[in-house]
Amino acid sequence: MLVIVAPGQGAQTPGFLAPWLELPGVTDRLTAWSETAGLDLVHYGTNADADEIKDTAVAQPLLVAAGLMTARELFPAEEQVRKLVGAFAGHSVGEITAAAATGVLSATDALAFVRERGRAMAEAAAVTATGMLAVLGGDPEEVAAKLDEHGLTPANNNGGGQIVAAGTLDQLEALRADPPAKAKLVALKVAGAFHTEHMAPGVARLAELAPTLTVADPSVAYISNKDGEVVRSGAEVLARLVSQVSSPVRWDKCMETIEQLGATCVIELSPGGTLTGLLKRNVKGVATLALKTPADLEKAQALVAEHAGEENPA
Repeated sequence: MLVIVAPGQGAQTPGFLAPWLELPGVTDRLTAWSETAGLDLVHYGTNADADEIKDTAVAQPLLVAAGLMTARELFPAEEQVRKLVGAFAGHSVGEITAAAATGVLSATDALAFVRERGRAMAEAAAVTATGMLAVLGGDPEEVAAKLDEHGLTPANNNGGGQIVAAGTLDQLEALRADPPAKAKLVALKVAGAFHTEHMAPGVARLAELAPTLTVADPSVAYISNKDGEVVRSGAEVLARLVSQVSSPVRWDKCMETIEQLGATCVIELSPGGTLTGLLKRNVKGVATLALKTPADLEKAQALVAEHAGEENPA
């Protein structure tokens, strides 16, 4: 069974979209989506520097547009997703990519949603200086205790002993000075404490937007960050996208579901690499491929032909 996954914020790198613009129609598509996204996606995907694309209001629409663009290159006809893909999952903002790719939202509505999500989260992050640190390794109970001791939230559980701590910069510095034993701390390329109470204003803003969007049920199994459950209702997917802004991401649970569904191959949309890396470490015996450039499309298409077509669990 084939599973497609979409990465979250922090996966972007300067110029990552440049090779894709060589494909017919990609520039036109991104230019059209730029109007809805409220920013020049072509510029930010090719010429912008690391600081520019770290901006939450830029990074989030850019990642969703990149994911949808590469999904269309892999599956040019919409019905191919329903026929060939067993399940879809996204990490954080990647859930919006998954929602659009499975037909819950149109590409236009998805970009309108992520535009407001990115702006709202950037505004919320500007109120208090916050950030996120990946905590790699260490005893899980000790890690949890240390985060609690310093008032930090375990905003992401990425499986395999990788927890992302989120909170104020002062709280994060306190953790750096007093880390859990045998744990490595790595700063993430994000501009705020996402998936915590600091993002509550974003939830309210998206709750106002949600009723204006057209929603359909997902065409294939949609695996939710909230608890790793397969969600079959489009209305429930949208409700979860709204609340997800201030709720932890349980990617560990998503990977468990991917394994339980019987996945034999996982392909990660651009800018791929992060999620396939986690899957390689946590889900044994599953073929993986990160779609980094158009040069990866031929191999991806071969994997689709090899692993697609089994009964759709949706």
